[in-house]
Amino acid sequence: MKPRVLVTRALPEAGLRELRERCDVTVFSAERQPTRAELLELLPSCDGLLCTLMDAVDDELIAVAPNLKAISNYAVGYDNIDVSAATRRGLPVTNTPGVLTVATAEMAWALMMAVTRRIVEGDHYVRDGRWTGWSPMMLLGMELAGKTLGIVGCGRIGLAVAKRAKAFEMQVLYTNRRRLDEATETEYGLQYAALDDLLAASDVVSLHLPYAQDSHHLIDRDKLHRMKPTAYLINTARGAVVDEAALAAALKEGRIAGAGLDVFEREPAVHPDLLGLDNVVLAPHLGSATLETRTKMAEMAAVNLARVLHGEHPLSLVNPEVWDSYITKHNQQQGM
Repeated sequence: MKPRVLVTRALPEAGLRELRERCDVTVFSAERQPTRAELLELLPSCDGLLCTLMDAVDDELIAVAPNLKAISNYAVGYDNIDVSAATRRGLPVTNTPGVLTVATAEMAWALMMAVTRRIVEGDHYVRDGRWTGWSPMMLLGMELAGKTLGIVGCGRIGLAVAKRAKAFEMQVLYTNRRRLDEATETEYGLQYAALDDLLAASDVVSLHLPYAQDSHHLIDRDKLHRMKPTAYLINTARGAVVDEAALAAALKEGRIAGAGLDVFEREPAVHPDLLGLDNVVLAPHLGSATLETRTKMAEMAAVNLARVLHGEHPLSLVNPEVWDSYITKHNQQQGM
């Protein structure tokens, strides 16, 4: 019998081809995420789970699924999964790194352009019938050319953002857990700076670091007050990296000029104080939302899960320490 797999949301069908060929696949819904109760009911009969970052896969959920052999996350980040609990049970966890770099970098630039040039405000201005003609002082924004861009977290996506900054002739500062090598700094035109120095010097600060306990509310009231009053904050990383209440207060008080947010601390909820502000652009987590990227993510997540369930090494593995014991157990069960 083919392994039974639950896919928690409808994905681009082209990406599921290999999974359907090698597994018995149930797609929960195209309309909504499964509830906690529904996952607790559906998962016990499954050998594999392909979930999204909106699914909280914790110790309790994993514990009720005695047949579960692998978890494939349709995302690069995996803070929605209790990886320690999966590892204790010998379950491989996979993710989809690399394939959404370009799309997310482009989204960061889209937010940068939208908020600094007040595009969304202008759109509302026209649609509301308030535009009576060209005016020299109407909706003045900030040019990016020649300004300083600060990148917080300089992995694949951060580097892709830096690469595009060259076209705007921007100076690029970055901070990272580990400083990059000199060759990479030279190639991308990067200058290393401590976080506080970066915040004080940058005209735009763009966040690209993973979420972890030590990055929770990294950008808080104190950090926001270190930024220029003319500066902008862009977040396409994880919502909880920013203290949303502190950000709303800083925007309302004019402590910073504006923000562009694609992620939120309690998605899909947004801090209510942000909703009424004109100087923030709010997007519904569109960072990877291109047909090309979402299809590649589906392909990678599907291939990862199919391979693990058939005893083959996946394209990416979050907890490689489980692989040797997993493959030994798999081969024993297959009579190999």
